[in-house]
Amino acid sequence: MSALPKAMRTMRIIALPLARPKIPPDQGLKPHAVFNPNRMLIFYHFDLSQSNSVKSQEQSAIKRAVKWVSTKAADLWAGFGKAPEGSWKLRTYELGERIVDRIDFEELALKGVDPSLGPSITHADITGQEGNGVFFSQKQSPREASRIPLIYPPSIYASLSLTGVNEMSHPSIVHLRTLLTSREPRHRRGFWMWMAIAPLTAPFLLVPVIPNLPFFFCAWRSWSHYRAYRTSQYLSSLLDHGLIAPEPSRALDQLYASHVPSLSNIESLRSPMAPPRSAASLLVNASNTNNGRPPNDVTASSSQPSVSNVHKTSQRLLLTRKAIPHILQLFGLPQSSAADMYRAVEQVRGRLGGKSGR
Repeated sequence: MSALPKAMRTMRIIALPLARPKIPPDQGLKPHAVFNPNRMLIFYHFDLSQSNSVKSQEQSAIKRAVKWVSTKAADLWAGFGKAPEGSWKLRTYELGERIVDRIDFEELALKGVDPSLGPSITHADITGQEGNGVFFSQKQSPREASRIPLIYPPSIYASLSLTGVNEMSHPSIVHLRTLLTSREPRHRRGFWMWMAIAPLTAPFLLVPVIPNLPFFFCAWRSWSHYRAYRTSQYLSSLLDHGLIAPEPSRALDQLYASHVPSLSNIESLRSPMAPPRSAASLLVNASNTNNGRPPNDVTASSSQPSVSNVHKTSQRLLLTRKAIPHILQLFGLPQSSAADMYRAVEQVRGRLGGKSGR
């Protein structure tokens, strides 16, 4: 049975490496550049909501109102997707979904976190005083029981150099901190930029019947950047207080070993009789071979990537779309979590020069 109190057991961060860093590294890039190929590309799934009713009761009226508006907006948008074929609502929905597919997967992951539902730095159960309905083991301090595990595949991180001896210098913690440091100013600028653009859409109010979609788009992008900005600050604060701890997962390691992108995966798709390679050999050879490529997850077209780009992409890719259902099953994640994972995989393929299905 888990040593964590019931309110904390569901709190976790799952790190899913998608691509290796560029070798040799590009010396001309700044360390905190947003799109830095010298860093490993990792998708983070955040489960930071405490499973107690006290947290929701403590929310202010403003936060409850914001949540209500967000829920209504999401329901309205979902209704657009159910509109009759050929209607402007359905066309708007399809265009909007294509736009979402092109938003950085890092932003989508960050904006999905609600800091008000996670552990608070100044909350009683963090500072050592009695928590609201949360009971800790006598062998654990409140701080230890409140730590959030950062689950990662250890063999993937083994190639990254250690910068210290304590867990705060672990590559998984260092990468998350570097990501937050690079994303925070980007989302702050994005929030103010889209906020400034929104008033310029006023003339669209004169268009009859159809609502002012440009204004709603600007407001949504500003809100999205704001959510990602606040989450970056929140997670950085958790790191500063040592409330995020690395936790290796052997099961996740085995999953990566069995889904390493390689040319044999493609050949097995083309020829059902082709003998598959073992998971161990795939894991060992993935970083040394240049004759692999990820499974062809999208329909073929005349604009296929060049052979050299495919080889470079396959050398760095760590995960394919086929692994996502197994990840959901391994961690008991809902099907709704798959959408952002699929987007992340396709975006990474695009950034590495491979063909993206977006």
